[in-house]
Amino acid sequence: MPISREVKDGIATVVMNHPPVNALTVKGWFELADLVRSLGHDPEVRVVVLTAEGKGFNAGVDIKEMQATQGFDALIGANRGCYAAFAAVYECAVPVIAAVHGFCLGGGVGLVGNADVIIASDDAYFGLPEVDRGALGAATHLARLVPQHKMRAMVYTATNVTARELLHFGSVLEVVPREKLRDTAHRVASQIAAKSPAVIRAAKEALNGIDLWDVKRSYRFEQGFTFELNLSGVADQARDAFVEKRDAGFGVKKG
Repeated sequence: MPISREVKDGIATVVMNHPPVNALTVKGWFELADLVRSLGHDPEVRVVVLTAEGKGFNAGVDIKEMQATQGFDALIGANRGCYAAFAAVYECAVPVIAAVHGFCLGGGVGLVGNADVIIASDDAYFGLPEVDRGALGAATHLARLVPQHKMRAMVYTATNVTARELLHFGSVLEVVPREKLRDTAHRVASQIAAKSPAVIRAAKEALNGIDLWDVKRSYRFEQGFTFELNLSGVADQARDAFVEKRDAGFGVKKG
């Protein structure tokens, strides 16, 4: 199954497993959103651990699905699915711990940026390749992980940041060897699960209430530019090049 769950001792573990790179389809994003929300509504659940199997945590949307679909249905579906999943993590009634290994790109940053706590393996890295794909989005969530000017540079250059750097910024709680990732996340989850569930749920609502900006509205604003780029045709050009594993031809011609 692309997304599975297990609940034990008040800890719900949600695992993404969609080979080869955990790039979720439109259906997958909505399934993830529904599952995370339902777990938050479950009185037996005190904390959620969001993690993944395979090469990396998440590579964003399934671009091949998008390019294989006529019209804009897949684009609209992916945008709405990501919006729903990111919001589900943010609004989950209990804290969400993201346990991240390998790559965390595009939509993966949206999930992690909206999580409450981040544990990362020492091979984890984070980035937004959106500019190279003719799109925008999740800068809202990257800005929760790195300082503003670092975020801007990462968006413009489509370069990555390592888990160690995020530890330095304070957005990652711990960096551990990959084989210890899930155990470490569950150790932190157990500390939360040991608290009063009523107090923890109130704390989650209170912390969201004092956030400096509305992450849902901010992300939706970014998505509007993605739609503009698609209407202009430049996004298709970039995505076709990605699927066909060739250069998109946007570089400056020298000479």
